[in-house]
Amino acid sequence: MTEKSRPLRADAARNRARVLQVAYETFAEEGAGVPIDEIARRAGVGAGTVYRHFPTKESLFQAIVAERLRQVVERTREQAAADPGEGLYAFLFQMAEQGATDLGLTEAFAGIGFDLAAALPEAEKEFTGLMAEILAQAQRAGTVRSDLDAADIKTLIVGLQAMRRFRGDSELMRRVYPVIRAGLAAPEHRSVD
Repeated sequence: MTEKSRPLRADAARNRARVLQVAYETFAEEGAGVPIDEIARRAGVGAGTVYRHFPTKESLFQAIVAERLRQVVERTREQAAADPGEGLYAFLFQMAEQGATDLGLTEAFAGIGFDLAAALPEAEKEFTGLMAEILAQAQRAGTVRSDLDAADIKTLIVGLQAMRRFRGDSELMRRVYPVIRAGLAAPEHRSVD
């Protein structure tokens, strides 16, 4: 049995979970630039404990981003299944709002100090596939323009997250959302106000 295949002892599993939680909160608030030693201090463990589970800061960040992407994919699939025509709009709103509270994930999406496609190719592929899937569902439902692709949606997400974070205005998305929706809407679904 290899080191990797052995289950963690209960205390080691708790320490790993605590490190992940603290690192997630720290990266979300302050970005990926926080040193491992600071994460260890905040988690109440030694730096060696962190390095045993995550040999580099990048591997710790990867674990966090992979888990966050998994959660986003799961939640988005549920929303899109409930209402394919509205799934994309709910996803965009959720991702923009997340940009206000999760600097680490926002930086990962924007490629700031972290190449998502290189570091987590399977997660990036699944996330890009999800964007393409919910976009296609909305296009088939006739609620979104047919000339958009998944890269356009990712660009919009990065822009929305940056805007939301930069402005720090909790009501911003409520005001901008109708404008975004009108711009994405298929011609027959555009409202004239």
